[in-house]
Parts: sequence; C-alpha cells; structure tokens
Amino acid sequence: MASHKLLVTPPKALLKPLSIPNRLLLGPGPSNLAPRIMAAGGLQMIGPMSKDMYQIMDEIKEGIQYVFQTRNPLTLVISGSGHCALEAALVNVLEPGDSFLVGANGIWGQRAVDIGERIGARVHPMTKDPGGHYTLQEVEEGLAQHKPVLLFLTHGESSTGVLQPLDGFGELCHRYKCLLLVDSVVSLGGTPLYMDQQGIDILYSGSQKALNAPPGTSLISFSDKAKKKMYSRRTKPFSFYLDIKWLANFWGCDHQPRMYHHTIPVISLYSLRESLALIAEQGLENSWRQHREAAAYLHGRLQALGLQLFVKDPALRLPTVTTVAVPAGYDWRDIVSYVMDHFDIEIMGGLGPSTGKVLRIGLLGCNATRENVDRVTEALRAALQHCPKKKL
Repeated sequence: MASHKLLVTPPKALLKPLSIPNRLLLGPGPSNLAPRIMAAGGLQMIGPMSKDMYQIMDEIKEGIQYVFQTRNPLTLVISGSGHCALEAALVNVLEPGDSFLVGANGIWGQRAVDIGERIGARVHPMTKDPGGHYTLQEVEEGLAQHKPVLLFLTHGESSTGVLQPLDGFGELCHRYKCLLLVDSVVSLGGTPLYMDQQGIDILYSGSQKALNAPPGTSLISFSDKAKKKMYSRRTKPFSFYLDIKWLANFWGCDHQPRMYHHTIPVISLYSLRESLALIAEQGLENSWRQHREAAAYLHGRLQALGLQLFVKDPALRLPTVTTVAVPAGYDWRDIVSYVMDHFDIEIMGGLGPSTGKVLRIGLLGCNATRENVDRVTEALRAALQHCPKKKL
C-alpha cells in the first residue's frame, strides 16, 4: 500500500494525443528527416551491449570514416549534440595551462573560447566580425606568437554563412607542433572535406544537419597525433562521461574487450546508421554537387527579390546555410514569423554576433532541392509585401 496520497495529478496535456505540425525546416538545422531515417526511429529496442548493437556501431564507424574521408581507428559517436563533441575534444586534448588558439568569427568560436577558459587553458581568440574568415598568414602569426597546442577553426560557420578554407592549415599547424581541431557540424555532406588529406587532427560533426538524422548524436575522429596528446595527459579529463579512453573502448577502437561506459541512445543510432547509409549510396561527391547547385539556385532567386547575400565572396559562401542581410526597414522577426505562420516554413534570424543582421536559410541533405528553394523564396516575396516596413 502507498504510504502517501498523490499531490500531483496526471497532467491534462499528456492525456491528449501528441500533435506535430507538418513543417518544412529550412533553417540552419535541424532538418527534416528522410522517410527511411524516420522509419528507423520506429524500430524495436535492442540491448546496447548486444552483438547486434556492436555490429551497428561498427557500421556507423565505417560510415563516419567515409564521410570524414579518414582512416583514423579512433573514430566514434558521442551521445550528445555537436556542442557535446566540441566539449569532448577540448576536455580530452587541453589541460590547465595549455595554450589554445581560437578562430572566433562566429558563435561556435565563441563557445570554444568559453569551454577552453572553463578547462583552465590559456585561450587566445582571433576575433573577427561576422562574415570574416582566416588566412594562412593570419593563423601563422597567431601560432608564432602564442605557441598553442591546439587551433580551433569552424569549417561552416552557421551563424554567419561563412565557409572557412582548410587547405594548408593542417600542414601549417604541424610545422608549429600544434593540433588542428575543426567544427564541421553544418558543412559535413554539403561541401568538400578531407580529414586526412587536409591534415585535420580532430574533426567533429552533428547528426541533424545534412545527414537528416535526429539531433542528439555527434560524430568525431582523432588522428594519431591527437591520440598521443590525449593518452599522454598528466591529469585526468574533467569529464568522465566524455573521457575518450573510455569511449574508445566502448566503441571498439582499442582492440580490447568492450566495457560498459554509459547507455547509448540505441534508437538514435539506428537513425544515424541509416543516414550514413543514404549518403554512402548517393556518394559524397554527388551530395556535394547537390548542395552546391541548390545553393546557387537559391542565391539567384534571392538576388532576384532584391535581397543581398551577407557573404560577399562567392567562394566563401557556405552551401548548406545561406545568410541574407536583413532588408532595410524590416524587423527580421516579422519576416521569420510571417513565413512560419503563412507557409509553415521555418527559417531563422541570426545567432550570437549575427543576431539582428541576417536571415538564415538552410538547404540540408534531402531538403536541398529546387522545389524547396521555390517555396521559400515565394514565401519571402509575400513576407516582403505584407510585413511592416519603416520609412528610412
């Protein structure tokens, strides 16, 4: 018998069926799920340490090696979003007092600075206004001055729409005995990326962008140089949950019997496996081409509406997320709300340092189509006609 009366009654909202709107997600992510990925999310649970689950995990690792273009054995999934992968990289590589050089040209660089400071690293931000990118010369000056053990760059800065060139940066870092950490959360699958050939030591990405999988899992890989730095630490990482030695064992990266570390999100991993299978079937180069062509079509349609692209240099425009300068006289919130309320299309305003400056339109994975470009640009045309505009 219960010893106390219940103080909280069943919530009335939970006694009603779950209702989800049919919405086209054309923001910077998450993206709509492909039908095959949605179907995977409805499959039955299996034991997280069963041989069947280990087989799925091994297949996922091979898929990550393909999309990252790496042969790194230390390649696995983090049970958490892209933020979690960033934190995993930093808490395992950096120790208190280490010098950490950060390309801070948007919100993700700002977050890397924050995490680095919490670890106790000596953090050196190379701050740029939204829309800026880094040259080899600028980075070399920072490497020579600060002698960091790690450099952070964002390949696709989703808050500003900038695509950071990567060729030459790995070689440059290694010349200065520095590791290169790259965020590819919104660029993976949408634009060329070659982890091994570009000398990237740590690469991470997320599941919910061009891979069209549910949010909550992230992909990460470490070079032998990065592994050596992590495995020769003087101190334990601050996080047990994100300790790469434990995770490497659980994901079968160390050729030792697997030991329990945490309960992995089994159903989400089904979906991630299927998302990697879809891009393997399509082929990376075909996926890159799809995003490039869809983005070019979007840029033309936006400019035909009289809108200005925020990133002026076409070579530096991120194909997966396009930033549009907020048109003069308009409140960006009115435009975003109108497109949502009248067309069931989600686009977003800026984030972090780009707040109030841009609208962000994402063409991610299966959403990167001419049909979706036509839908969102027609919605924007209507928004510009009907939203209030202040006289300048």
